Amino acid sequence: MLAYGAKNAVLKEMAACLLASGTHRLRNVPEITDVIVMGELLESLGCQVARSGEHELTIVVPRREALRPYAPAHLFEAMRASIVILGPLLARCGEAHMALPGGDDFGQRPINFHTDGLSAMGATFSNDRTSINATVARPRLRATRTTLEYPSHTATDNLMMAAVLAEGRSVIDNAAREPEVEDLGRQLLAMGARIEGLGTSRLTIDGVEELHPAEHTVVADRVVTATYLAAGLITKGRVRVLDARAEHMEMLLRKLVAMGADVDVRGDGVAVSGPHRLRACDVATLPYPGVATDYKPLLTTVLCLAEGVSVVTENLFVGRFRYVDELGRLGARITTEGHHAVVRGVENFVGASVHATDIRAGAALVLAGLVAEGATTVHGLEHLDRGYDHFAARLRALGAHVERES
Repeated sequence: MLAYGAKNAVLKEMAACLLASGTHRLRNVPEITDVIVMGELLESLGCQVARSGEHELTIVVPRREALRPYAPAHLFEAMRASIVILGPLLARCGEAHMALPGGDDFGQRPINFHTDGLSAMGATFSNDRTSINATVARPRLRATRTTLEYPSHTATDNLMMAAVLAEGRSVIDNAAREPEVEDLGRQLLAMGARIEGLGTSRLTIDGVEELHPAEHTVVADRVVTATYLAAGLITKGRVRVLDARAEHMEMLLRKLVAMGADVDVRGDGVAVSGPHRLRACDVATLPYPGVATDYKPLLTTVLCLAEGVSVVTENLFVGRFRYVDELGRLGARITTEGHHAVVRGVENFVGASVHATDIRAGAALVLAGLVAEGATTVHGLEHLDRGYDHFAARLRALGAHVERES
């Protein structure tokens, strides 16, 4: 089983192509709807985007004068990652006009980390309740030192992309350390950027006047990897994800071991297998290298069938327990209070009709359905399609009895 490229990397790396005119190539690109939408967004800005092979994209970016700093509102509203268009457009065009980004609804995710940092670099914003409008008075953004109030993944991406073409040396303190941020930085280095500190909480960026196109292979998706590992555990099977990077998910693997799983990082990728019944384990989400918030619905679902009582704590997004009621329809025993969920293990799930509220919640409900007695129907597959490459077919390849209905 392969995880393919990370959604949280490839969307930013598609946006990064705006920083240099010419032909860019991205490999290991997942076939998900968010990639399609980002491609449409880039095309509306004046680029050409095409699938040039299996899991490969070619993006042709016009010269700066032919780039359009605006696009239809519905493309920005379709996904949260559209915010990362802001930095590259300001760096290349000196202006950007966009609708407020959309995406999964699991709590407030303010954009002020983005706008404050870009304002310090010389951008002027005139936002309203539905749109972002920004201009740069000088020929180029100016370098600055920014300390992020929170190590935001997308804000780090945006500021790093803006800084590579800014005048002078920029420093981003309390930067996000996720592997996907580091992977974006490696793409920018291949394009001629000058960045130090990738993978650490301090990025030092010396702006250059011009970048060039590059080829880049997208890092494997650690959340998709976690999903297939969880599928193996919940079904008492064994799954190996061949392109998984164990060093990118150390805390998750520790939690799986604490639950009683056998984790094998020898050879290619990561493999897991579990005992007849896993044991309870407390989980708290934290910024990387802690347990990612995207792992939590998957872990919560697995813990529903573990022996004992687990406490799951969400420290990042207040609205990210909305899938709990749906798990309850399947027989889970979960109570929530504030940002905590108490999970009391049950012997089994019972099939029911449930609805996905976001990408990872949808995947978690499918995993629960794999072991529920009777038939389980999961609605809201448009969420799953945003983050999973042919999910049903790939689960069938692992032996699951799952069909997708039109």
